[in-house]
Amino acid sequence: MEQANKFDVNIEELKSFDVKEYVLKVISHWKLFLAMLFLGLLIAFFVNKRKQRIYSLNSVITVKEEQNPLFTSSTNIAFNWGGPSDKVETIITILKSRTHNEKVVKKLKYYIQYLQEGSFRKVDVYGKVPFELELDSTGYQLLNVPIRLDFLQDDKVNVSVKFDDGEQVVMNYNENQKNKYLAEGDSFSKEYNVFDLIQTPFSKFAIKKKRGVYNLAGKTYFVVFKSFDGTVKAYKSINAKTLTKGTSLIELELKGPNKKKIEDYLNTTIEVLDEDQREQKIQYAIKTKEYIDTVFELASTNLKTIERDLGSYKQKNKVYNLSVEGESLIAQVSDLDLKQQQITDRLQYYKNLENYIRSHKVVGNDIPAPVNVTIEDPNISKNIVELVEFSKQKKNLERTVTSDYPLLKKVNNEIEITREVLLENILNLKNATQVNLKNVQKRLGTYNSRLNTLPKKEQGLVKFQRDYNLTAANYEYLKQKQYEAGTAIAANVSDIKVLDKAKDVGQAPISPRPLFNYLIAIMLSFGLPFLYIIVKEALNNKIATVEEIEKLYEIPVLGVIGRGHIDSYLAVFDKPKSSLAESFRALRSNIQFLFKKGSKSKTIVVTSSVSGEGKTLCSINMASVFAMSDKKTILVGLDLRKPKLHDDFNVSNEVGVVNYLIGQKELIDIIQQTQIPNLDIITSGPIPPNPSELLLTDQTNAMMAYLKENYDYVIIDTPPVGLVADAIELFKYTDAIMYIIRQNYTQKGMPKMIDDKYKNGEIKNISYVFNDFTIKDSYGYGYGYGYGYGYGGGYGYGKYGNGYHSNDKKPSWFKKLFK
Repeated sequence: MEQANKFDVNIEELKSFDVKEYVLKVISHWKLFLAMLFLGLLIAFFVNKRKQRIYSLNSVITVKEEQNPLFTSSTNIAFNWGGPSDKVETIITILKSRTHNEKVVKKLKYYIQYLQEGSFRKVDVYGKVPFELELDSTGYQLLNVPIRLDFLQDDKVNVSVKFDDGEQVVMNYNENQKNKYLAEGDSFSKEYNVFDLIQTPFSKFAIKKKRGVYNLAGKTYFVVFKSFDGTVKAYKSINAKTLTKGTSLIELELKGPNKKKIEDYLNTTIEVLDEDQREQKIQYAIKTKEYIDTVFELASTNLKTIERDLGSYKQKNKVYNLSVEGESLIAQVSDLDLKQQQITDRLQYYKNLENYIRSHKVVGNDIPAPVNVTIEDPNISKNIVELVEFSKQKKNLERTVTSDYPLLKKVNNEIEITREVLLENILNLKNATQVNLKNVQKRLGTYNSRLNTLPKKEQGLVKFQRDYNLTAANYEYLKQKQYEAGTAIAANVSDIKVLDKAKDVGQAPISPRPLFNYLIAIMLSFGLPFLYIIVKEALNNKIATVEEIEKLYEIPVLGVIGRGHIDSYLAVFDKPKSSLAESFRALRSNIQFLFKKGSKSKTIVVTSSVSGEGKTLCSINMASVFAMSDKKTILVGLDLRKPKLHDDFNVSNEVGVVNYLIGQKELIDIIQQTQIPNLDIITSGPIPPNPSELLLTDQTNAMMAYLKENYDYVIIDTPPVGLVADAIELFKYTDAIMYIIRQNYTQKGMPKMIDDKYKNGEIKNISYVFNDFTIKDSYGYGYGYGYGYGYGGGYGYGKYGNGYHSNDKKPSWFKKLFK
């Protein structure tokens, strides 16, 4: 039932949601917003002031496979199958690799940090320090502990260290090895000559002054040796990406606190990359030249040997010149010998290419290049380029997808089809080449038969001359290739070109960003309080304003009783000029409209939802205001379960209503007088075991009839209707019902039951009284109920505001300040 009531209340709240009221509630928290704004801007100021500055520099390079124009695609020294290249992706991978960054870190010695004391921390002064350290390759250096260098004079330095607790770690950068070091004591300090090798138990280095620096006296620096692997790992975070997809432009970006350090690292990483790429690019040419040099030396020796043997043969046999027929035959035979050699080389290349294609499921750029031959069928080159491209696609897909991925299956099919077509073309070319070779060999056989008809001595001379011509042709060819290889090495063209070098041109730090931080501070300063207000309002299930009562319920609001600082419940009697007393006088005036005209006596029942809402306070003071207006009034305590009236009036509770209802006492015996003129009281008496049943007896009817006959006003203090049904049984005796709702105490669903009875016509002449009310900024706009809603907590002072509530305690200036 209670959950249903809460649900109904929530529905009503949604229907009656007032945007203006909600906006004004938010605005009413202006002090919170102002405080948060001040706090947010203060935090942003300290963040901008204290946070380490981080800068970002970049460099742009282009990667394009450049070929020396001296070489063609048929030249084995610089041959490339062509087709799409993954050069850009390879370069990006290299730039982020550990091996590459190790070379850069080692070249720049970035594992040595140079620091100076700053306002909030030690500052990296790389590029500004007037010296550099040269490490002894055999020595170990203390890791991650600042070594202080105090230059006492230009040639004197004091080296001091404060050790951390426990064992220290030292490292030899030459071998990249670490060892343990146990310091003797918690500190070290010693004076050295700047120009000498500085040897300590934990470090060994020399200080080398830079040119142009003349005096270091009075300056202090800190040196920190960092782990080599850790430094490399930090610089692997370099950002390398293509500027536009599909282009060869690569942008390198690096962030850090020292712009000079970033600039040097970016430019050096490109230099190291360029050197490595040049070296790798000419590796084939270098190896080829080494091979050619060896073969050329052998060919040169063979040529000299054959030349010497030819001369010896001529001297020995006295044969110096060939006949006309011999000259003609040897010229034709030499051409055929050269053709046979070329065809044989071509056939051997086709066999090697076929073996490679059959043995490699995935082909790459290492496919054998056409050495000393020219590929006659253009389809073979086309098929190889396609096969290389499909193989690249397969490798890229296999990194991210499974074997049953449709696109990967399609690529595999394309590879198989292209492979079969390529092997078919190679086979056809091999067959054609073999036919050509047989034709040349057949023609050679014919000429060899004709040579056999020459004289014996001339036949020997022809044999030597054929060997000499073939060796000389091979010698000339190797000599040409040796020249090409040397030229390729000397005229190597770089694939890396720098379009925009990294440079410090006064770039602002990327972090902290002052304007952004202030903007975030402002947003959070308004956002967090707003969120707090939303959550607070969403979780708040207490009634806070008269408007909420009017929106949620049909029962009208009779009046408002303000919050007051009272010593007892007799607020009207003790302080008749207080704002709280005026609240009850306003209720006295308003409640007259609920009474029937001409009735001699008026009965008022005061009840509430639960205990603690101020029901008894309202009963006592309503009775007081009527009595003080010269009306004979009686206050009846019918809260038989929790009697409290006797405490405030200092009367006995030994005899009361209970004694009358059970027949122990007469009604006249239980009526007691109070210190307030015209006000009598009937207390509850002893707590009975059956209070509800007692109130249903004829004795109750008789009592109420007697009281109405003898008093102008009868005020009945009842138990809460939300806990017991006693009060509802008493509604039949009443002329008006005051239902007490306490601000920020009564839950929104509690008055729902009594409101439903009112809407159904079961209860009449009932009104809500809003108790313990005080105006707070968070309640939104003010409520214009005027005088009838009392003066407590700041309501409707109007022309009565000056000096009327003389009994109220004025708050001190200190409380006003914090209000």
